Amino acid sequence: MGLSGRGAAGGGGARALEQEQGGERVKLTDSDLLWMLARFIRPYWLQLGVVFFLLILVTMLSLLPPYLTQLAVDGPLQTGDQDQLISLALIFFATIPATFALQFGYIYLLQTVGQNALMNLRQVLFEHILRQDMRYFNRTPVGQIVSRFSNDIDALTELFSTSIVMVASNLVTLMGLIAVMLALNWRLALISLSVLPVMALITAFFRSRIREASSDVHRSVAEFLAYINEQFNGMLIVQLFGRQQDSREGFDRLNSEYRSIHMVLRDQYTWFSSSLQLLTSVGLAVVLYGGGQGLLAEWATLGMVIAFIQYTRRSFTPILLLSEQFSQIQTALSAGERIARTLRVEPEIVEPEVTQDVADGPLTAHFDHIEFGYEAGNPVIRGIDLEIPAGKTYAIVGATGAGKTSLAGLLARFYDVNDGAVRINGVDVRHLSLTRLRQLVTVVPQSPYCFNGTVADNLRLFDDSITDEDMRRAAETARAAPFIERLSGGYDHVLLPGGGDLSQGQRQLLALARALLHNPQSILVLDEATSSIDTETEHLIQEGLHNVLKGRTSIIIAHRLSTVRDADQIIVLRRGRIIEQGSHDDLLRSEGAYARLYNSQFAESTGESK
Repeated sequence: MGLSGRGAAGGGGARALEQEQGGERVKLTDSDLLWMLARFIRPYWLQLGVVFFLLILVTMLSLLPPYLTQLAVDGPLQTGDQDQLISLALIFFATIPATFALQFGYIYLLQTVGQNALMNLRQVLFEHILRQDMRYFNRTPVGQIVSRFSNDIDALTELFSTSIVMVASNLVTLMGLIAVMLALNWRLALISLSVLPVMALITAFFRSRIREASSDVHRSVAEFLAYINEQFNGMLIVQLFGRQQDSREGFDRLNSEYRSIHMVLRDQYTWFSSSLQLLTSVGLAVVLYGGGQGLLAEWATLGMVIAFIQYTRRSFTPILLLSEQFSQIQTALSAGERIARTLRVEPEIVEPEVTQDVADGPLTAHFDHIEFGYEAGNPVIRGIDLEIPAGKTYAIVGATGAGKTSLAGLLARFYDVNDGAVRINGVDVRHLSLTRLRQLVTVVPQSPYCFNGTVADNLRLFDDSITDEDMRRAAETARAAPFIERLSGGYDHVLLPGGGDLSQGQRQLLALARALLHNPQSILVLDEATSSIDTETEHLIQEGLHNVLKGRTSIIIAHRLSTVRDADQIIVLRRGRIIEQGSHDDLLRSEGAYARLYNSQFAESTGESK
């Protein structure tokens, strides 16, 4: 709703790492990641079964050509049997279109399954983040959340669309090659495969290094996006205070770090790939030497040696292709780890197991001896006991940091109290469903947000069930109708992103009309809702709200005391405690903190000295 938490990321937010529940990073194993991915792939087990069957057929066909070559060399090429040679050639050529058709089938099916699984993952991730409470959004930079949906999902997309296809086919091919080689000649097979253990050791050596470098790359991307988001959103401040050079220097630093981290990943992968290429050449040399010894010792034929040279080349090809995908796989696993950690973060504000309800009708709010702080050991609200009777308007005033906005957040249950209870008609808000609670409490924030779309879309919040008549009535009550009707297209005017073509005051008028339109009978909380509105507009709002607030429970949080003079009661806060309470006239007569603050503002507005 736009309430500002005290733990929000500020200027250093772009450089902060994502924090998980409890502020700790949860270490996940590859098996955890595989279980997470399996959760989204499981519904497509039948298609995966077909893929596996086709993959076995492709592997069997791909193993035929070297064996056919051996039969040709040791048979018709030595005996001169042309008919047998033609038969072998026809079988050889027949495997080509068959292999193509089967490969097309399993790749198509596997990528379809992958894309469907990723669609489900994106949906689950979005809904999971949508369930998070305000504390999560206050401590997690938006750039990092966006990175989960962009870079991390893209990495998994590459995994499912390319890497997993190559990994699956090459692993099955490699196992088939080993089995066939052992069946044909175990001596040559052992000679051919002698370098595989060395390759496995090198892979294990570089695995953790490439994985760590991949994680660093994606953390750098998240910081990079967060910084760009922060700078562009704050461009007005950057230009007003001439901070362009500082922005350039900050960007240059992150850009250089981004490049350096990529270079580390490149170096690790280059050493890994080069080592495998070297071992491939060594392996072929070993096969040629061993095969020659086999020919001399007569435990191998010429055709068998030629076939094993082809099998050895083919056995190295899957390994080299797997190595090429190794960096991408590690990057995808790193991305999957970050997504898995995000999915493990549970909101602190959750639906109650057993819900209660509040009957329709007048609403009473009660802050029952509450204690609250955004951080442990740093209380913001200290033992406030305040009841707001049904139909009354209470104003809450005080210096910045006194706890005014925090009270609104506790009433709407954006946060939970540390002690005490917040009640509506005697029911603890923690026992109300969140949907029902948000129907009972409407907050008009100080900095309202406008979505992409028309003015009508922002008033309706894309709810087509709201009629034009109701929408226009709410806009007229909030006195937003005059400026809306002056816009090109009126209610159909398409707003710039974030409502950039509206003034702050106009956005607040829209937010007020939106609140009146969606929850006309709820407790209305105006959180500095007139702070950026000129005196004339403020007068129009007060006039519009006069009838709306009459008989309705409402809370006005304000710095400008001219907006709260008509409140039934005015609550003065200082450092999270109530220090004064009474009507405007009573508080002025008491000549306490409120009177001093009011007289100071009145003197400033009339140009008098204090």
